[in-house]
Amino acid sequence: MSYYNATETQRRIAALKEILSKRNLDGALVYYDELNIANGWYLTGWCPQFEKGAVLVPIKGEALLLGGPESEPFAKMSSAITSTRCFPVFMVPDEEYPNATIIDFKMLNDELRSSGTTLKRIGFVGTATIPHQVYTEFEAGFAGIEIVDITEEYETLRAYKSTWEIEQVRAACLLCDDALEKMIAALHPGAYEYEVAAEGEYLCRKAGANSFAYATIIGSGARAAAVVPTATNKKIEDGELAIVGIAPRLNGYAGTCSDTVPANGVYTPRQKDLLNHMRETLRLTKAMLKPGMTGREIDVPGRKYYEKHDLARYLVCPFAHSIGLMEAEGPFFGPNGDFELRPGMIVMVDISFFGHPELYGGRIETGYVITNTGCEPLSPKMDAYFTKDL
Repeated sequence: MSYYNATETQRRIAALKEILSKRNLDGALVYYDELNIANGWYLTGWCPQFEKGAVLVPIKGEALLLGGPESEPFAKMSSAITSTRCFPVFMVPDEEYPNATIIDFKMLNDELRSSGTTLKRIGFVGTATIPHQVYTEFEAGFAGIEIVDITEEYETLRAYKSTWEIEQVRAACLLCDDALEKMIAALHPGAYEYEVAAEGEYLCRKAGANSFAYATIIGSGARAAAVVPTATNKKIEDGELAIVGIAPRLNGYAGTCSDTVPANGVYTPRQKDLLNHMRETLRLTKAMLKPGMTGREIDVPGRKYYEKHDLARYLVCPFAHSIGLMEAEGPFFGPNGDFELRPGMIVMVDISFFGHPELYGGRIETGYVITNTGCEPLSPKMDAYFTKDL
């Protein structure tokens, strides 16, 4: 009935409280919504539908789930944190729930004080995404409180994966192998892009995927230049290349893979040449994945190779990023990145080009776990596939 791991939740709350202690904070407010799901899911293994919310974690005492009344029964059944309070600011605007108990932040402040919890300094997580109304109403309800941004420290916790987290991402990536195979088999002249996407999504859902970290990517022909083209009602034509990508989540953790394939199953010499350049760039980038490396170093070999083959002008995205509760999440490893790789981190090698005058765009992607000496593939199948040229 739920996707959380109780041991993981306890460990994460304890790690958050260590941050609070070091920063001399009385608690943390972790904001989330359906788009910005990860920080809330990290503590709850859950996200509401329709409504927004937050997790309030006092340094001493019980963690509370703050949200709206429509999601409250769902939370009590499926969230790792089940003590809930409902607020208008998190609800669907103008929706009414006459039988619900709905409070404001002053009432919550009074409740906490009466039970011995006083919040004078609080760390906010999600300051780039928290709605202005939530921020100002919280500040007014807890009059005189000092708000401190701890988003970076909190999200750094998510960068280092536990054994359990690695298992979830690995399982999701292995599921991608099967989904990609189904989608490529369905990709032929005359098929609609949404038909191709449906094959992969059905397989993932049937295998237990709880959601998808991005809308399934099918971009055929000129639509391959769109960087992240979601499947549409376009009919795939003979001779076109198509970008295919999918990102199922298992227990909230995303896997992903991408490939670029011809609709008719036959690469032209020019298509093969450019796609082999991407494969070589993937191999060069993979070779840089070892403890201590930063984006400034990881990015160099692939970028030089792109420049050598006149592809740098079509480069939109760096070659490596982390994955976890989101398909692409921090830390990122672009040419200005200083975050060091450490064992237990997970990196997706994501090679692409977009806006090319002949082939429009292409993407290949697979992932690796950082080890003490280098990296190991999340998908041995995809790793072996990209090891060789077409």
